[in-house]
Amino acid sequence: MFTETDFIVIGSGVAGLRAAVEIARAGARVTVLTKERTSESNTEYAQGGVAVALAEDDQVSLHVEDTLNAGAGLCDKRAVEILVREGRRYIRELIEWGTEFDREGGELLFTQEAAHSRRRILHAQGDSTGHEIVRALIARAKAEPNVTFLAHAATESLLLQDGRCCGVRYLDPRVRAPRELRARAVVLASGGAGQLFQHTTNPAVATGDGMAMAYTVGAELADMEFVQFHPTALNIEGAPRFLLSEALRGEGGVLRNASGKRFMPRYHEDAELAPRDIVSRSIVTEMERTATRAVYIDMTALEPRYLRQRFPKIYDTCLRYGFDLADEPVPVSPAAHYFMGGVRTDLEGRTTVPGLFAAGEVSCTGVHGANRLASNSLLEGLVFGARAGGAAVRDYAHRSVPQADAENLFGEGDDANEFSEEEVRSGEVALAVRKRVRRLMWERVGILRTRHSLARALREFEQIAHAPLRVASRNFLTVATLVARAALWREESRGGHFRVDFPARDDEHWRVHSIIRRDAEMSLSEAVDFRTEKVEARESPKVGR
Repeated sequence: MFTETDFIVIGSGVAGLRAAVEIARAGARVTVLTKERTSESNTEYAQGGVAVALAEDDQVSLHVEDTLNAGAGLCDKRAVEILVREGRRYIRELIEWGTEFDREGGELLFTQEAAHSRRRILHAQGDSTGHEIVRALIARAKAEPNVTFLAHAATESLLLQDGRCCGVRYLDPRVRAPRELRARAVVLASGGAGQLFQHTTNPAVATGDGMAMAYTVGAELADMEFVQFHPTALNIEGAPRFLLSEALRGEGGVLRNASGKRFMPRYHEDAELAPRDIVSRSIVTEMERTATRAVYIDMTALEPRYLRQRFPKIYDTCLRYGFDLADEPVPVSPAAHYFMGGVRTDLEGRTTVPGLFAAGEVSCTGVHGANRLASNSLLEGLVFGARAGGAAVRDYAHRSVPQADAENLFGEGDDANEFSEEEVRSGEVALAVRKRVRRLMWERVGILRTRHSLARALREFEQIAHAPLRVASRNFLTVATLVARAALWREESRGGHFRVDFPARDDEHWRVHSIIRRDAEMSLSEAVDFRTEKVEARESPKVGR
């Protein structure tokens, strides 16, 4: 059984919603599939805000420079310039659509975050920026008669016909049976993969399925070794790893060790406002030095009333777990937060598979390089979501929806990889696989990496892969393996990737992007040529050996 639409968008975060609106405004039908409820995405949990060069003392050139500096030599400058320049227009558009950013005296209120040279971060309801943006975008999308939402419909695989992506296979939420939905083209906006790690700030839906599905049908993935670990996630037994926003440190919060001593000035001249990767590694080093499992963020120098007003969600969450942010330091430690790598695209969201577009965290445009500048992710979703939606319509509006049987390329022999009905009902095997992979990723492929730890993780992933796995588990394992392979391949430290055995940044040999494709060895491309239409890939060392 199958149905059809003009275009499919997978995911309802900022990138997916903005792509859907762009497609609908062109007069085409678009169906938005989401794994859970429509508003559940990484966007929903974004606290700190969205970076945009709109303040009087700010300039596009300064925002570009800050982004390039954070990206540690691997940003694509054209992508960054598009992000910053067009981002101003899309933020104004969001405001026109009813997004209520915080203001003071009627003027937009900007705040500071790490590695930004200006106060350029817009926020909403103090620390609920993502929630407000999603609210406004869903309202705008629902105002378009051509947009249809299909919630609780987990996409399992992409459909190909004659080498072109022409639809998806998903689980029908009404009967929990597989269905096919066909379209002229697909926009992948399924978000990141923070759930690969034992400790993460990401919601349960961030399992990397989109990356795995694209890889399976032959799309190239890039820079999978670069994972950003947020320095300050709530570290209280029994509590989720709730994100304590970068803005806390931007507003004057300091980090202290278990003895109450401030330690960040010993690690970096910018102290708490150093780039996230440096702060995360500094915290890990300090915890190891003091033999403790947490450090503490201290906000007690700020007025209690201001804290409650500026960070209401964070304040209430800490209070719920027994800590008053205004009166005492709160225990924190790093957690997996954001993927700089993903499905490789051009500046219009086109992947290397015809008919398949990607935007947001699932994609890799080169805009973040090796380390994302704080609060650039929401802006990226807006800008490149719109660009991907627009390109999909321009490229495929006049194509027909394929009617012949599409070839589902998700893993040959899937029937042999199914568990018994009893095992499927219990979910015990899938849960065990996920728990094992998450632990390995945290311990072996986490903040500090070595050749030994990465090789050991890959050997264990290979053993797990021989077991009969359902689609979701195999997707999960696939992305974990890709991250570990890329991390083993890159023998230097840069941005979110740190090798203890290769601690220095090596621009002479490694100022390149990793490119990986199914049934192929890792290849690489020169950083300066990453976005050209024809990237000249050259051979690289074999990986995973």
